[in-house]
Amino acid sequence: MINKIDKIILLVGLMGSGKTSVGKRLAKRLNLPFVDGDQEIEKASGLSLVDVLKCFGETEYRAGEMRVMKRLLQGAPCVLASGGGSFVAEQTRALAKENAITIWLKADINVLYHRTAGRKHRPFLKGSDSELKSKLEKYISDEYPYYSEADIIVETREEQVDLTVNRVIEAVNKFLAES
Repeated sequence: MINKIDKIILLVGLMGSGKTSVGKRLAKRLNLPFVDGDQEIEKASGLSLVDVLKCFGETEYRAGEMRVMKRLLQGAPCVLASGGGSFVAEQTRALAKENAITIWLKADINVLYHRTAGRKHRPFLKGSDSELKSKLEKYISDEYPYYSEADIIVETREEQVDLTVNRVIEAVNKFLAES
């Protein structure tokens, strides 16, 4: 079992990979605070993610996301669920390498589709459910190469969240033992 974590545990992955649900339970098990990157963007902007995109566009959204992630990655140890695309930014990946243990919650297209279909609060997946699979395939193609730079990769499946959390803890223990 993990003793004392003195770094941020950064969960990365696409929308629907389980960053928030796994992150909350992982934080509880590790006795660390949980921080949701998307919620921090909303707090910083005073707007919902959907409204930030509507008002400012994707470029400014990403710039704001990078500022928020920079602040969070220089903070105290916690379990941090990143926004879906935040790990794509080179500055965020560099800060994460310095200040965090990065864990890619990797999910296949079917898991992602099942978890995101019909969800209206995901601004980057706006559109019909019939368009969703092609959007997810594009995100997988574009972003998985960046996620593969994470320290640890844990496959997420259609299973109870606690089983995924157990596998994350096992992977972190192994990573720390080898470091």
